[in-house]
This record gives sequence, C-alpha cells and structure tokens, in this order.
Amino acid sequence: MIPTIYFDTGYVYILDQNKLPGQVEYDKMADHYELAQAIKQLKVRGAPLIGVTAAFGLALAVKNYSGSPDKLKSYFEEAQQLLASTRPTAVNLFWAIKRMKTVFAAEQQLDIKSLGERLLQEAQTMCMEDMNTNISIGNQGQVLLPPEARILTICNAGALATCGHGTALGVIRSAHQQNKIKQVWACETRPVLQGARLTVWELIQDQIPVTLITDSMAAYLMKKNYVDAVIVGADRIAANGDTANKIGTYSLAVLAGYHSIPFYVAAPLSTIDMNTATGQDIPIEERNQEEVRQIRGQYITVPEVKVYNPAFDVTPAELITGIITEGGIISPPYVEGLKSLEGI
Repeated sequence: MIPTIYFDTGYVYILDQNKLPGQVEYDKMADHYELAQAIKQLKVRGAPLIGVTAAFGLALAVKNYSGSPDKLKSYFEEAQQLLASTRPTAVNLFWAIKRMKTVFAAEQQLDIKSLGERLLQEAQTMCMEDMNTNISIGNQGQVLLPPEARILTICNAGALATCGHGTALGVIRSAHQQNKIKQVWACETRPVLQGARLTVWELIQDQIPVTLITDSMAAYLMKKNYVDAVIVGADRIAANGDTANKIGTYSLAVLAGYHSIPFYVAAPLSTIDMNTATGQDIPIEERNQEEVRQIRGQYITVPEVKVYNPAFDVTPAELITGIITEGGIISPPYVEGLKSLEGI
C-alpha cells in the first residue's frame, strides 16, 4: 500500500490523487494554507485522510509560527477555521481538528517550538491509529462475506482514502487475504471518477480481481445475480444511522434493497456524529460545476449549461444492513447500537 501522507524534514508530503492513475507523484506542503488547498482540490480525499491531513496542517501552523506568543492562540484558531472550511460533509475533519485543539490547550506550558513538535507527534499518531483502525474494520467486516464473494462498491474507500488498508476496500482487502473475493465491481463514480481512477488502480496493485462499470450498470448486475453484497464507505453517520457518502450511494442502497442484497457501510468510529440527529441535518457539499461539464479539462457537454453538483447523498438507515466499525458490527436498530459503541 503506497503511503498517502507523511512528514519529513519540515514538510508534509501528500500523494497527489488528481494525477492517479497516470502519475504517482508527491507534493511537498510547506504550511497549512497549502494543505487546505490540497483538501479543497481533492489532491487528498476520503474522510479519514482529510482528517489526518488537517491535523498535519495544524501542526505545521504552530511549527511555522514566528509571531509573539500572546497571539499564537488566535493564529491557531484562524488555522482551524481555514481547514474546517475546506470540506463540510466529512465529519472526520472536525473530529481531527477538535483532537488537535485539545492537545494545543493541554500543552500551553510548552514553548512554541516544543508545542509544534507535540502537535506533529499527535498528527503522526493519528495517522498510525487510522491504519490500525482500518485493519480492524477489514477483519471485522470480512466475516460477513461468503466464499467466492462478488462485491460492488462506489467511489474510493480504500488505502488512498485513508492512511492505509482502507474502510470499504479494507473489508475487501481483508477478505481477499482469506481467499474469499471472486470479483469486485467498481462503479466509475461520476463526476470525478474516483472509482475508475483510484479504486481500480488500487485493487490492481494488490492483484484483487476488479471489473469497472459505469454507475448506471449496477441495477443490471443485480438483476443478473452478479452481486453478493454492496460495501461503501462514509463521510458522516448520523445518530440514527443515516449515512452520507459519495453521490450515487443512495441509488445503490435502493437497488440493493429491491434485489435483497446486503448493503454494508464500513467506517471508523470517528465518522459517527452523535450530534447530528438524522441525515436531514448533514451538510452536503456542492462542488464546482466544471467537474460535471469536463473530464480531465475537456468539455463533454455545452460549456454554458447549468449544472447541479452535490458531492454526496444520504442513505436512510433502513436501507443499511450493517455498519462495520473497528469496535464491531452494528445492526439495526442503529440508535441503540451507535450509542453503545460511541467513544470506543
């Protein structure tokens, strides 16, 4: 699994996922401003990785600070606000910022240099924890899959969306290690093609059998009995189990329900937002219209056409068979199940 983010000699290096699969290239980030732009531009993406990237950004903010000590707190708060504004749907972003804020507040007795090092240490710890969390999610989830499993997924919830192993693809990766995967169907995931560009590339690296389909082919595959389970990631899970994920996920859940196919969500506990009651309260990011008008900078439609481009949709809890976390597999009713696992 190729590293998605790391720190070395004063800089944070990120794998530029906009250049995959054609180029494997790392960008050197000097400060939190550059990391905020990288999140906005989807150079880094995936809820868990966005959170860790923001943590590194806050560490760099303090490490680079050269002003007076009495203004450090307000500077740190400005850095928090900038990073929080990048992607509103992924709750892991706000979870990571809160965790770094807690460390900042607890270590006020340190000098600025030592405080920066302490924050960097916390960001690196979060990165390692994410890897271990995803391995646990994979091991928990793979027991749900039958032998010779044929799995359908959308977007990229793999090692590229995390610090390693992945969530939805983590389950697939762990099942593959048990020789349980016959076929992965990867939806291309319009408009940014994370499935076609990233999921396919990642699975091929691990020699996991994968076939690419357009998003509109999923119903046909289910009708032909080619799918044993659908596994997706999540950007935010509300207290009642409603789940926000990449646009098109809701459609797959409806189709899976109609065809009596299990529909699983795989996500770390940091994706669960007990302060958001239902999916109706989840903020949905709307992205640039050009993402739909163009592919790789080339117009595929009339340039002036109006576009609606929500990046996520919300799958109602009643369409979800189970939520796979590092703390265990949650089954309906989700209100009780999520409360029992919160904070593990």
